[in-house]
Amino acid sequence: MKLYQSNASPNSRRVRIFLAEKSISMPLVPVDLGAKEQFSDAYAAINPRRVVPTLVLDDGTAIGEVPAILRYLEEVHPEPRLLGVTPRTKAEVAMWERRAEMEGFASAMEAVRNAVPGLRNRAIAGPHDYEQIPALVERSRLRVRNFYADFDARLGEVPFVAGDQFSVADITAIVTVDFATKAAGLPMPEQHVALKRWYDSVSTRPSMAA
Repeated sequence: MKLYQSNASPNSRRVRIFLAEKSISMPLVPVDLGAKEQFSDAYAAINPRRVVPTLVLDDGTAIGEVPAILRYLEEVHPEPRLLGVTPRTKAEVAMWERRAEMEGFASAMEAVRNAVPGLRNRAIAGPHDYEQIPALVERSRLRVRNFYADFDARLGEVPFVAGDQFSVADITAIVTVDFATKAAGLPMPEQHVALKRWYDSVSTRPSMAA
């Protein structure tokens, strides 16, 4: 297996952290987003959506989309379990990971892609061009702030996002916080002490350097 990815891509980082947590080693093939390498014919033949990351299996099968990549890796390398163990915990992890992705990650991405001049006509990642909508930026920033508040309340009740165990929900949430802080200028508010407690704990895991 090999992973086509970019160090500049927060979605790629989600997969790299997942690999590190499971101690899975594989070649990482860099895709230069700044040089628009994702739009090359060679990469489009691997992933027609022209986004990273893409996992390519030994038989040449290409798997795009982060949740699909993580599901495959969990099936072939089940330990440690990061997508839940029992039917209930699997559902809870999926629910909280989805919330982190939709309420936090997607909101931060929308705020950045509709504001950065270099992404003009590229407001949505993928093969098609979409104009930026500046009016979306402030709403997206509000959504990120609400994500912080909602997850602070959740983490006041449990040690990890999905409950008692570290999971993929924590990976998506911490990548969201880092991306929102660095790319959107939206750091965690100081008053969210439970969120900060969680962040300080999770960010020290060796996998976070992946």
